[in-house]
Amino acid sequence: MNKLIQFWGNLRSSFWFLPSLMVAGSVVFAVVLIETDSATSDRWLSQWPRLFGVGPEGARQMLSTLAGSMMTVMGITFSMTLLALTLASSQYTSRILRNFMRSRITQFTLGVFASTFAYCLIVLRTVRGSAGVDEFVPSLAVFFAFVLSLGGVGVLIYFIHHIALSIQASSIIASVAKETNASIDRLLPKELDRGADEDEVQNRGLEALDERSWYPVPAAVSGYIQSVNNAALMNLARDNRTILRMEHGIGAFVVQNTALVSLALTYPPDQQTIDALNAAYSIGRHRTVDQDPAFGIRQIVDVAIKALSPGVNDTSTAVMCVDYLTSILARIAGRQFPSVHCYQGETLRVIAIVPSFEGLLAEAFDQIRSSAEENVAILARLLSAFDAIGSLTIRPSYLRALDEQLQCIAELADRTIEASHDRVWLERRMSEVREMLEAQSVLSAEEQKA
Repeated sequence: MNKLIQFWGNLRSSFWFLPSLMVAGSVVFAVVLIETDSATSDRWLSQWPRLFGVGPEGARQMLSTLAGSMMTVMGITFSMTLLALTLASSQYTSRILRNFMRSRITQFTLGVFASTFAYCLIVLRTVRGSAGVDEFVPSLAVFFAFVLSLGGVGVLIYFIHHIALSIQASSIIASVAKETNASIDRLLPKELDRGADEDEVQNRGLEALDERSWYPVPAAVSGYIQSVNNAALMNLARDNRTILRMEHGIGAFVVQNTALVSLALTYPPDQQTIDALNAAYSIGRHRTVDQDPAFGIRQIVDVAIKALSPGVNDTSTAVMCVDYLTSILARIAGRQFPSVHCYQGETLRVIAIVPSFEGLLAEAFDQIRSSAEENVAILARLLSAFDAIGSLTIRPSYLRALDEQLQCIAELADRTIEASHDRVWLERRMSEVREMLEAQSVLSAEEQKA
């Protein structure tokens, strides 16, 4: 199943899959219309000669013109797409190129022009005769070629609008944030228990884990872990009556023949078990957001770092990145993260590597903070981010992580902000955020007592 999911993801992000389907559909459509023309044209199409009364020479000229123009426009569209990819890669980060390639609008536009070209070729091949001598003109099919070309004009106009919109920083960042939020909703559907601290970890038998013999299962290929079939891992651990320990989490890079997982067995696993465990992992050349929200955060962080670089110095884009990262972390702050220890009934089966709020918080803001020396606007925005995120949680571990981020901001401001007015303003703002975090901590303590 993982292989099918990976294959489908690769198809979705390719330029050829949807256009190929549309070309195949246009060929079928052309054949159907030609056969319809052959069977019924004499009965009713002759009633509308201004629409369907084209002769063989006129049909050939029109179809040839439409086919040639569609190929020309498709070449222009492809050039515009490559130009947008180049600009996005150089201006923002190459990691967002996959989002451009997954655009249904771009794929559909290429498909419209390619399918219209194929349609015209199929219809053109069936036109025969001249000046009433053994002539056959599929009038209905020729008419629809004209209709398809008019539709292509509308698609081209909309595509130009789409390209102009999609290369804007706001559109790119919002698109990545939307995809990341969708990943969070899939992976973390449960709301957080507001009064809880850390997940209740069942400690039955955990003290004896170090005494077991762990046998590594080597990875079959090198690459990034894109997804994991957790149910398959649980079933494999159950069938082998053992405990499975993940050695790499989703998004990590694994090297071929190094440990992918480890099994607590009294004997090495057989080849069938090794193959089944490798089949539970999808490993590819790049990371994806589907089960890896940290990669979505990574993309936005890359855009912010590029914007804060001396060569670009685009503070507004960096501020926008911080705003969308705030929305992502705010969504995470109210979700229940999965437990590291996965039980089947009373028996521990899997020791997993799972994301955490603290890790995602550091992923989102550490590098941006390090690149924001002397930038009061970014530091102020980071403080607003911690204020917004902290107001949505009372979990002590989350609040501690936010307080550590606040201390890092204070140290950076003391070291890099030279203007006394800016430094005083930042200190006052930090005091307000710290007071809010303390109030949330008090509320957490009261709820735990209750």
